[in-house]
Amino acid sequence: MSSDLLSPDRYINRELSWIAFNERVLAQALDQRTPLLDQAKFSAIFSNNLDEFFMVRVASLKSQVEAGITKPSEDGKTPLEQLLTIREQLMPLLQQQQDHFRLRLKKQLQQHHVQLLDYDQLNDHQRQWVDDTFRNSVFPVLTPLAVDPAHPFPFVSNLSMNVAAVIRDPETDRRQFARVKVPQKNLPRFMAIPTELSDHDPAPIHSAIPLEQMIAYNLSLLFPGMSVEGHYVFRVTRDADLELRDLEADDLMLALEKGLRKRRVGGEVVRLEVPNEMPDDVVAMLMQGLAVEEEDLYKIDGLLGLDDLFGLAGLALPKLKSKSHNGQTPDLLARSQQHLIDEGTVNPEEFDDIFSLMRQQDILLHHPYDLFSTTVEEFINQAADDPQVMGIKMTLYRTSTDSPIIAALIRAAENGKQVMALVELKARFDEDNNIQWARQLERAGVHVVYGVLGLKTHTKIVLVVRREQDQVRSYVHIGTGNYNSKTSKLYTDLGLLSSRPELGQDLVELFNYLTGFSKQQSFRKLLVAPVTLRKGMKALIRREIDHAQEGRPGLIRAKMNSLVDPEIISLLYEASQAGIQIELIIRGMCSLIPGKKGLSDNIRVISIIGQFLEHSRIFWFSNGGSPEVYIGSADWMKRNLDRRVEAVTPIEEPALQEQLERLLSLYLNDNRGAWDMHSDGSFTQRQPKDDEPERNSQIELIKAWSQGLASL
Repeated sequence: MSSDLLSPDRYINRELSWIAFNERVLAQALDQRTPLLDQAKFSAIFSNNLDEFFMVRVASLKSQVEAGITKPSEDGKTPLEQLLTIREQLMPLLQQQQDHFRLRLKKQLQQHHVQLLDYDQLNDHQRQWVDDTFRNSVFPVLTPLAVDPAHPFPFVSNLSMNVAAVIRDPETDRRQFARVKVPQKNLPRFMAIPTELSDHDPAPIHSAIPLEQMIAYNLSLLFPGMSVEGHYVFRVTRDADLELRDLEADDLMLALEKGLRKRRVGGEVVRLEVPNEMPDDVVAMLMQGLAVEEEDLYKIDGLLGLDDLFGLAGLALPKLKSKSHNGQTPDLLARSQQHLIDEGTVNPEEFDDIFSLMRQQDILLHHPYDLFSTTVEEFINQAADDPQVMGIKMTLYRTSTDSPIIAALIRAAENGKQVMALVELKARFDEDNNIQWARQLERAGVHVVYGVLGLKTHTKIVLVVRREQDQVRSYVHIGTGNYNSKTSKLYTDLGLLSSRPELGQDLVELFNYLTGFSKQQSFRKLLVAPVTLRKGMKALIRREIDHAQEGRPGLIRAKMNSLVDPEIISLLYEASQAGIQIELIIRGMCSLIPGKKGLSDNIRVISIIGQFLEHSRIFWFSNGGSPEVYIGSADWMKRNLDRRVEAVTPIEEPALQEQLERLLSLYLNDNRGAWDMHSDGSFTQRQPKDDEPERNSQIELIKAWSQGLASL
């Protein structure tokens, strides 16, 4: 491999690439073709993404700067240079978001009788209601904290919304400062005002005011006898990454619980958000009290914390949202639903359980177009209740609050089956939830393990062992997404249901690797990180190069969340220079530079941003005319290839391979939700030409499934 392929000008900084991704999310909010409540949703997603980015990635860079680390990243930027560039690129995006919210979204919602009001816009009746509601429901829970020589600067918790009150004592003429924390758990951010109080004709469908304004304009009740000279909202983001050593399971659980308590409070401040109009002396006082530098200060031209716009998505106004999609039960599984017997719709003698169908053929699932509840959950539910099933093993990385899968595992254990659940306690921002699930499962008799020391278990696998006549057969599910009922409706993911013996044996040995002292170094079919995945993917790319060098055309198509691994990127550059066409669908970060003359002329990168979050991973290699196709849980990132347990499975049935090939083509030909990446790292959203129809891959998939054309 040529050494110059590893030079800094061959890579796009991963943090800046992430910002480019979040810019594409914001563009969905700014796009006037996006329904209004969806515009609010995408603006909220942009803000929520940014919070996590600061809590983890910016916090990590700041820690490196404070530790005196100057080693550059792959693109040649030091941690300090990355921080300064991040700020430079974020400021115009934040202004775009605020301009959109203030100047367009609020006004357009008003035209549809949805009012997001400021306090000074209220009429007398509305103001009276707001003030009364403050006295009765908000005032009792507030605790004003003074700041003076007798009262040190109060601790401000992570992501909290606060009102900075400037107070003057009329007797001493002394100016003082107090902080009031805005309640966030038990009260909505946008307080709904009775619509009948409006003097608009017709009356609005929905009226609301930000909670912090309800507080700010009633501060005189919190400081009787004092003069309130000003009030200003501020918001703090803290380092929320958990640093955990390799610990045994019980110690890990305790360490996580302690770490989570710390996270809720927060580590060092990494961002202070204040409104533009906050006076300089108040800003200086906050910066001193919170120990933040100038580069940590973000002055916002509008409402802070726009992630709370998520609340608008719940309004029952379907005309202002994208058409909802509920998914379909695959035709193949339509008559294998247990509820059909319970309801008497199907005679038990005519019922084909899901295992009999899996014995006949592999089944490829595509969520949310295929219902999660009637496929994956049905598989696990039938396994829990089937008397012939001896055991169930599965991994749980993220799962929903009221998880039918957790209930099924508990029921299976109560039915006397051997049940093992690997619960990944270190799934970022889901640690607390997973600890609670782990304890509940253990109480029910499920064997709960926490994976391999030093590795995060990210793979999505289920193994069901069933006794059938004179043999024991294994049934598997291997997927790209979490076993989460909620996100299965929001994320696109693929999964394979199979009874292939080699896959079953691979999962038996993989679970032994996860739960025991196995040092498995090879698998029959699966590519498993950190053991064989990197080597296997490199071999597949290298084989395409060999085909090209022998005069056969080469083609690589891959879809994933992120591509940042330098070794894989270098090999893709080498493949491009060998004449191989490479088509990549990367939703998020991409450190590879496409279309660069002499380096990556044959590489094309697109990103799909749409109604659903693209989460599936597909790896397609032409192999000289005999394609090999894989799906699984891993991106081409160093963490996925080297520091996580991942599983990628081949799709071997020709009909399913063809289905995935058509799916990739559908994405690549999208001219509505697709963005083309350029060699400078920028993206341009595709637009249909005047003479061509609009092709939105997600909409086309919804239509195909609703028309019973799930095979595309």
